[in-house]
Amino acid sequence: MTLRSEREGRAADDLARHLLDTGALTPEWADAFRAVPRSLFLPDLFWAYDMATGRSEPVVRSEDPAGWERAAYEDIPAVTQWDDGQHVGTAPGSRGTSSASMPSVVASMLRDLDVRDGTRVLEVGTGTGWNAGLLAHRLGSGSGSGRGRGSGNGNGHGNVVSVEIDPAVAASASDALARAGLGPRLVEGDGREGWPPGAPYDRLIVTAGVRRFPAEWLEQTRPGGIILAPWGTHYSNQDALVRLTVGEDRRGAGPFLRTVEFMKLRDQRLDWNRFVEHVKEFPGDADASRTSRTPADLGDRYETPYFVIGLCVPDCAHVVNVGDSGEDGDAKAWFFDFLSQSWAAVVFSPGAPDATVYQSGPRRLWDEVERALTWWISRGRPDVDRFGLTVDQDGTARPWLDTPVGVLPSFA
Repeated sequence: MTLRSEREGRAADDLARHLLDTGALTPEWADAFRAVPRSLFLPDLFWAYDMATGRSEPVVRSEDPAGWERAAYEDIPAVTQWDDGQHVGTAPGSRGTSSASMPSVVASMLRDLDVRDGTRVLEVGTGTGWNAGLLAHRLGSGSGSGRGRGSGNGNGHGNVVSVEIDPAVAASASDALARAGLGPRLVEGDGREGWPPGAPYDRLIVTAGVRRFPAEWLEQTRPGGIILAPWGTHYSNQDALVRLTVGEDRRGAGPFLRTVEFMKLRDQRLDWNRFVEHVKEFPGDADASRTSRTPADLGDRYETPYFVIGLCVPDCAHVVNVGDSGEDGDAKAWFFDFLSQSWAAVVFSPGAPDATVYQSGPRRLWDEVERALTWWISRGRPDVDRFGLTVDQDGTARPWLDTPVGVLPSFA
């Protein structure tokens, strides 16, 4: 039985009511959200993420208990670990490496997972353990509580298995689940490998951003089963939630549902150091031209063109830097090729009718981006939910528009 205070109970009830009102939470999940308080799974120090400013602010329970509890039940992400656990102090670290997702994101993903009584679920990325706890409350923990790799054919492991790569994060999640009186099977290991002893699973849910699908996930999901994962390209940090149905041939196919943004699987993070030798001098001998495109044409981190360009311009990373003079200064949109030292930069100057384009190397990255934008516009600016993904048995992913036969053009 979940151990919670009366105040926690009221806060959990209020959160469930809010999520029901917004449609993120469906009635069949309401009891779980009321019975499994988010606050039980948050550490005494976490960093509340401000969606408007993009800043993470420390929240310390011992210093401000009421403020800590308010933040625990706000519909915001909370960073719970920086720099793979190497960070100390209350100031934010360099890179968030574990977090508690927004409650509305958690609720909507559980809705999209479409579980029923008896559904067996593998979760990749335990994090705080809250998502695993909600699943266990709804589907049952069985007799497989506790941590460890386990053995056997999966019998007796309950309906929920969750895999976490970070030992410290796994330990915290295990303690929180014990406090909540819940016992999903918690495996300390690499989520890319899934957990074969519990296979086949009816559902596989991933709570980290994915750039390559491991073949093991397809192998361990039964035919007709569903894989729900945030997937994207290295063009940006943006993901889109994809819902794959696994076929008899162990291929997965399905639509994107909406854009999201998750911390990436550890071995799939983009290492920006690989591009340090691309631009030895700016602009150097790069070819120069002009474009009437604006930053708005490229979209921002949650908009459709941002995602579609990544689909159509493979092996390309994109970042925007604003000059020292802030909003009134030049902005540079950079594009880097993974397979050569080709690069492009577009300099947007306030008040200028056109932007200056610089391109270097055998690959004309900005030309590819413009062709991708032109193609998207010519198709009527389709939203993300008109696109989908087919994933082969080896993990190769092929995006499409409207149907799996409508494979997207590649402008590389």
